[in-house]
Amino acid sequence: MTKDTSIETAIEQVNAVLTGRLRAPHVKAFFHEPTFTASYVVSDDATGHAAIIDSVWDFDQPSGRTSFEAADEIIAYVQEQGLTVDWILETHAHADHLSAAPYLQEKLGGKLAIGSEIITVQGVFGKIFNEGTEFARDGSQFDRLLEDGEELMIGEIPLIALHVPGHTPADLAYIIGDAAFIGDTMFMPDYGSARADFPGGDAHKLYRSVRRLMNLPDQTRVFLCHDYKAPNREEFVWETTMLAERTANVHLHKDVTEDEFVEMRTQRDATLEMPRLILPSIQVNMRGGHLPPPEDDGTSYLKVPVNKL
Repeated sequence: MTKDTSIETAIEQVNAVLTGRLRAPHVKAFFHEPTFTASYVVSDDATGHAAIIDSVWDFDQPSGRTSFEAADEIIAYVQEQGLTVDWILETHAHADHLSAAPYLQEKLGGKLAIGSEIITVQGVFGKIFNEGTEFARDGSQFDRLLEDGEELMIGEIPLIALHVPGHTPADLAYIIGDAAFIGDTMFMPDYGSARADFPGGDAHKLYRSVRRLMNLPDQTRVFLCHDYKAPNREEFVWETTMLAERTANVHLHKDVTEDEFVEMRTQRDATLEMPRLILPSIQVNMRGGHLPPPEDDGTSYLKVPVNKL
């Protein structure tokens, strides 16, 4: 079996925080209830450097109007804390909300990064939306395309990118100190797992990606991209631990086999409706948070492919 040096490095990093050899990052969450999305500002308080993960651009679909309430909350916090934003990170090209990355870059600076497999997503959805040759499918809308195991720095705290495909081909988890930002791989233990039926999704790969993440130490802080408030739970929650996920996740606890998970996920996904904002979200997010180019009247338009998805 091939040695997984990327996850081993991530394990060592978490243990370094737990044993006091490395500072833990400070994590500030912002929950956007209209899309059930958790965004994060992750900072090294000793240096004042920070990253923003999975931001939200408010979009009212019936009117086609955008606004920046959610992003402005993040901007206010960053400015109040006197932070320097080095990175604006996406865990994947989201299908349920639009990214506010370009707006945040304009206001706060920082480089935009996503997993290198975004080019696969661009290829698939470029065809679905009939984008034509003017739409670049090389990831050039982003400042940095990250490979599995690639490392960045948030001040003096290392970040390790882990490729965790399954929900989409391009999903990344970011391990920053003792904190794991796992995107749409798992949700809270009482809610389970992400769907795997979007174009390029794969339940087998999702199971293996989660099992890879579950090698992280028990005390690893796990931060989710979404929470949908499981039945009988009154509050939204977006932070848990790897121990809780490994032992209690209703879809993916340690005793669930790959075949059992794939059968469950396939049957469950067949009953789910498409996310409310999937059509605008994908068209914007595969462009790094930008709208399609304006047409002759100066207006950007989003397409609705009929009977194609």
